[in-house]
Formats: sequence, structure tokens, C-alpha cells
Amino acid sequence: MAKTKSGGASRLGRDSLPKYLGIKITDGQKTKAGRIIIRQRGTIFFPGKNVGRGGDDTLYALKEGVVHFKAKIKKGFDNSKKELKIVSVEPK
Repeated sequence: MAKTKSGGASRLGRDSLPKYLGIKITDGQKTKAGRIIIRQRGTIFFPGKNVGRGGDDTLYALKEGVVHFKAKIKKGFDNSKKELKIVSVEPK
């Protein structure tokens, strides 16, 4: 017989923490240098003028200014077209 009562080996109950991805500063809002604009996995949004890209594809402001989003059509070498979402910061 066992000395202690069984603790129960539940295999449930594990859950990963949220990653808090998404747009942090929207179009037309002011930002300071170094602030995160978008947290993303992969390049859904691309960096434009005065925007840097981190190792985990996070986009952040390089200069103080106003955030702008725009879409641009990129043409490939095989004449395929792809719409790019570009984020830029315009200085005040």
C-alpha cells in the first residue's frame, strides 16, 4: 500500500502564453524613435521610410514622426504581381 494519497497525473492544463502580435500604432498616429509599430511573424508588412525590421520581423520607428500605411504592387521577374503593405514614418 502507498504511504501518500495519489496526486493524479493530469496531462491537461498546459497552455502557452499569448504572443501579443499585431499593429500597435495605427495610421496617422504619432510615434517616437524606437517604438514598436507592428509585431508579426513573417513579413506581412514591410518596412518603408524611417522604419526598421527586427530579427523577429518586428517593425519599429527609426525617427520621430507620423505613421503611414500604404499598399504597393510589386512586379516579379516572371510578370507575377504581388501587393505589398508598406509602413513608413514621415517626420514632423
